[in-house]
Amino acid sequence: MKNYEYILFDLDGTLSDPKIGITKSVQFALRRMGITEENLDHLESFIGPPLQQSFSEFYSFNETQIGTAITHYRERFKDKGMYENTLYEHIPSLLQELKDNGVTLVVATSKPTVFAEEILKYFNIHHYFNLIVGSNLDGTRTSKTEIIQHILHHFNDQSKKSFIMIGDRKHDIIGAHNTGIDSIGVTYGYGSIEELTAAKPTNIVKNVSELREVLLNNITIQIQR
Repeated sequence: MKNYEYILFDLDGTLSDPKIGITKSVQFALRRMGITEENLDHLESFIGPPLQQSFSEFYSFNETQIGTAITHYRERFKDKGMYENTLYEHIPSLLQELKDNGVTLVVATSKPTVFAEEILKYFNIHHYFNLIVGSNLDGTRTSKTEIIQHILHHFNDQSKKSFIMIGDRKHDIIGAHNTGIDSIGVTYGYGSIEELTAAKPTNIVKNVSELREVLLNNITIQIQR
């Protein structure tokens, strides 16, 4: 048994299912760039990684084009996309149980912090989190490694053994490896079992119930009086 005191959650694909909001906003941005993509399923790969990386990897945009595409994306996302989103079942009760047991909860997302804060407030789960860390609107601090490192620096008097990162994509697991903390890959999000297995997380779970079991077996349970 380990004793995790700081639990880091990815947002998209881990706490909530953002498919409609993200893919429709990417579709909107691509249309503004002269590219038509009618099938939203083809845009699922944008869920999780930084937008800069995805526009470059999947559409070979140069730096200027990436900046323009992200501006278009945010135009729709701020207005509609962030609300086209649903919490995964049992997430609020899991967060409540962890909080009741004295665990420090953190959101670690590649999404800009200001958007993440708004989404968590929309779902009324923001109060569970001691810290919300995402990317900056100017395009800096987008990688999970940078984001997790920022969180570790914030809690710089704590052992890395006390931290664990939970996410649905390889980027979450790679960020955890790069910063020396444990990780859990969740297959109910948008990363395949093959992707997550290749990244070698500490654990892999297929649903929130399994996630709860792993976490409760590795924290100090406080007796509720």
